[in-house]
Amino acid sequence: MQTPLLALYGKISRWPFGHWFFSKAVCLKAPYFGSISPVITRLEVGRCEAVIKDRRAVHNHIGTVHAIALCNLAELCAGVMTDASLPKDMRWIPKGMTVSYLKRAKGRMHAIATPMIPIISSDTGYDLPVNVDVLDSAGDKVFHAEIRMWMSPRK
Repeated sequence: MQTPLLALYGKISRWPFGHWFFSKAVCLKAPYFGSISPVITRLEVGRCEAVIKDRRAVHNHIGTVHAIALCNLAELCAGVMTDASLPKDMRWIPKGMTVSYLKRAKGRMHAIATPMIPIISSDTGYDLPVNVDVLDSAGDKVFHAEIRMWMSPRK
């Protein structure tokens, strides 16, 4: 069964500029993500991909993409993937994030989020580790995050 978020993505992404409209809708729900102007380019159960353009608003003092902009992109992808993959009887919240900055982040950034274990229904809460890699325009990995989501049953 499709989650409401995944169903909405399936509908809107077929429209002209659909990925952009869907991304704006996500940013209306969680406004802080709008600060990086993301575009979600792929969403399916167990996978979310998004991009941010290289623009001054996401730069640091040395002209590369700021570390926190990369964290923001990673959390967005992990959260959207989790929400799109969520069993009906479960809910989630971010619990923690561990990040590695692997090289200077220049150009367009492309994030890919995937769960590290299956997302399942459970009578008790559990940690869901989500892997997020961010690649530059050349396809080189510039950033890695492991985001831990707390999964718990709906009351």
